[in-house]
Amino acid sequence: MKLDIYQVDAFSEQPFGGNPAAVCPLTEWLPDEQLQAIAAENNLSETAYFVRRGDGYELRWFTPEVEVDLCGHATLAAAWVLIHRLADTSDVLRFATRSGELRVTRNGDELAMDFPAKVPHPCEPPAGMLAALGIEHADVFSTDDFIVLVQDEAQVAALTPDFARLKGLPKRGIAVTARSTRFDFISRWFGPNVGVNEDPVTGSAHTSLAPFWAERLGKSHLTAEQGGLRKGQLHCQCKDDRVIISGKAALYMQGTIYL
Repeated sequence: MKLDIYQVDAFSEQPFGGNPAAVCPLTEWLPDEQLQAIAAENNLSETAYFVRRGDGYELRWFTPEVEVDLCGHATLAAAWVLIHRLADTSDVLRFATRSGELRVTRNGDELAMDFPAKVPHPCEPPAGMLAALGIEHADVFSTDDFIVLVQDEAQVAALTPDFARLKGLPKRGIAVTARSTRFDFISRWFGPNVGVNEDPVTGSAHTSLAPFWAERLGKSHLTAEQGGLRKGQLHCQCKDDRVIISGKAALYMQGTIYL
């Protein structure tokens, strides 16, 4: 069996930026064990698979270790492949996922993803979490991830987490965020629980980060950058109970998987 595979750098104008995702178009679903094995072999933070169903697509995402409920950058990568390599001319791409229907539209030279918003609430940090991040004191909030609010972007850039101590916390991951002088906010995201110590750009985390900062800054349109050594840029719009996350993407590699 042969499968097409694309590696796309999402939330970047050019290769070597943003967050790389593998995209595998399928005609029918393979066994879950095979989907997971391919993702592990790819060894990227996410591998996206889609199957055409009627006028839309079923879409699933796998890290090297687990299937996840939502992934923004791999959704952007999948949409880019459909538009720029598979000639889908639909005005709106519709994806049926474990998180409900996701929609992607063209927004100039960007792709805009429509996700359900998640509102973070203050919480007590789990014992040892801040110490494992190397942070003495911070306000902590909870959604799918823990959100850790720190004073400035230099503190975010300087983080060197102890990933072994972060693994096993009762959330998908941890987003550390601060106000920025270049963007409305910046962040870094750590997810050893799902086999990704640090994700360069996590679109799904911005379904929480965008409402979080929209409330604090009093604005619905926000610019953001995420990452440590490797970074990517996003535009976010909070609209009712949705977050529109927009970004660019660049093809790095195209090939064939032999099974």
